[in-house]
Amino acid sequence: MPTKVTEFIEGKAGEGEADESAPIPAGMRYLHGKVVPHLTVSERVARGKAARAEVPRSSHAGFTPTATRPDPVALLEGQAATRVPELVPIRYGRMLVSAFTFYRGAALLMASDLAHTPRSGLTTQLCGDAHLMNFGVFGSPDRRLVFDMNDFDESLPGPWEWDVKRLVASFAIAGRDNGYSAKERKAVELSVAEGYRSWMREFAGMTNLDVWYTRLDAEDVLKGMKAAQLDKRAAKQGHATAAKARTKDSMQALDKLSHIVDGERRIISDPPLIQPIEELGDGVERDQLMDWMRAAVRKYRNTLQSDRRHLLEEFRLVHAARKVVGVGSVGTRAWILMMFGRDDSDPLFLQAKEAQPSVLADFAGASRHASDGERVVHGQHIMAAASDIFLGWATPEGLDGVSRDFYLRQLRDWKGSALVEAMAPPAMAYYGRICGATLARAHARSGDRIAIAAYLGGSDAFDQALAEFSEDYADQNERDYDALVQAEKKGRIKVQRGL
Repeated sequence: MPTKVTEFIEGKAGEGEADESAPIPAGMRYLHGKVVPHLTVSERVARGKAARAEVPRSSHAGFTPTATRPDPVALLEGQAATRVPELVPIRYGRMLVSAFTFYRGAALLMASDLAHTPRSGLTTQLCGDAHLMNFGVFGSPDRRLVFDMNDFDESLPGPWEWDVKRLVASFAIAGRDNGYSAKERKAVELSVAEGYRSWMREFAGMTNLDVWYTRLDAEDVLKGMKAAQLDKRAAKQGHATAAKARTKDSMQALDKLSHIVDGERRIISDPPLIQPIEELGDGVERDQLMDWMRAAVRKYRNTLQSDRRHLLEEFRLVHAARKVVGVGSVGTRAWILMMFGRDDSDPLFLQAKEAQPSVLADFAGASRHASDGERVVHGQHIMAAASDIFLGWATPEGLDGVSRDFYLRQLRDWKGSALVEAMAPPAMAYYGRICGATLARAHARSGDRIAIAAYLGGSDAFDQALAEFSEDYADQNERDYDALVQAEKKGRIKVQRGL
């Protein structure tokens, strides 16, 4: 068994089973059969500075594709192979709306590119798709509106830089989409990177428990907008987003998504975006599909905390429908489950979403979780300050005999997103800073925040490097977008727009 602390820090020992009969190296302990380093603050600072000496912050500047870079359309076609065939054209249609929507669906392409960029050797739990639209306001279990990350479908441990680069680049691309000048975009990009860097340094000085309990309430975000002296329009939009989010719950979903059919509540059909199970027969009776749904719910409820499992058992499954979700996720299997509690005025809407292997897996290593649904749930629990009380997973066997991983959560729970397309540059810079700070908090919960902060340092060297990287990557994203445009023109892909 290796005994040098550096062997564990640098990953040379891997995460294999440890010999618990052997002496424990100083500053380390065993956890679940693994050796875990417990370094001093000074050792962790030294670790970060040593990484900076080996991989300078300036090395993150710019982006040049490798000579062997895969065909971007081929990568997207590879993803489509495991998705519902008739829904894949909708995915392409949504990606082709603009270079920005293309970027939102191209997490795999960027993961492939990031694998060839410099890395400090410091790792943390990654979101895997940390673009600016995957942040927003959500309802916490104590019924507060909080600002946090969303969408952990690609979550996996990996180099912390990958999330930050995807985030900053998303602001560069959104800025171009909004018509910002190069100077305006750079100010936004620097604000995002500075938000991450300054708050990681702040978290480095906190206790472990203080970091874990830190969260950003929506009211604090709104107060910050006032302190930042943003224009009245931006403040009005912020308050409107928060107010609208509070209306999004299962009662609203009941009114919007269901109606009465022959005296019973049923989910409204809106094909191909929402299709009740009776429209998906393919020779299979509705009752068989409902039995499959009930079996999936039984598997899922066993993954919930005991009190939340008790609450779920107070609800009965009434109806279900297939739903098309997101941009990058279109084509993966997703379901709406309509449930009722004490009566028909006590609804609960759950979303069951298929969890496929992370786009990072080929570049950062396979998940240690047997289920990709569990991987997604673990990623959210460790990165988000507050998670949905009904967040869980299941791997039911499908009626076609194929077992697929799913994770489940409430369909609507005070969710709200910023109107990025309506933001003026100062508002975008403010929004970028809080996104950067939120990502720093998420990384600080699982990574070595002290070492990462020491690597980043007090100057803006890293910020400047990421601004340069993000503009170069925005250029690459436009080339990839054009490649998809040409693929449609040549008949290589089938596209369905307007959905």
